[in-house]
Amino acid sequence: MTQRVAATHDLAQKKRQVQGYLAAQPPKTRAALRVIRGAIRAAAPRAVEHFSYGIPGFTLDGRTLIWYAGWKQHVSLYPMTAAIKRTFARELDGYEMSKGTVRFALSERIPIPLVKRIAKARAAEIRQLHS
Repeated sequence: MTQRVAATHDLAQKKRQVQGYLAAQPPKTRAALRVIRGAIRAAAPRAVEHFSYGIPGFTLDGRTLIWYAGWKQHVSLYPMTAAIKRTFARELDGYEMSKGTVRFALSERIPIPLVKRIAKARAAEIRQLHS
């Protein structure tokens, strides 16, 4: 198998894994995850869909851009780096957070503009790592 064919096969497999993950979610969680997925794609159109650690995400320039996951009461974004937490501290106020995660309750609207800004900030962090 050529390297190009192998890469195409790997991308197709990742896409199937993401689709399977989304299909397995309860309807409300699945809808929220699709909104997040679309926001990330819009913010980072060069990002490549990825599936690792049992959750979907995107890579950019071979590095993890962002993961997203669904849970019973919320959806989460990872990683929330220290720089992103500082940059978006005011906007993230009120959302449940842990060391590297922000959680958006399913009982509330997903803050699409914030998700896009976080994805763009992560893309900028990745570009800085490559500089």
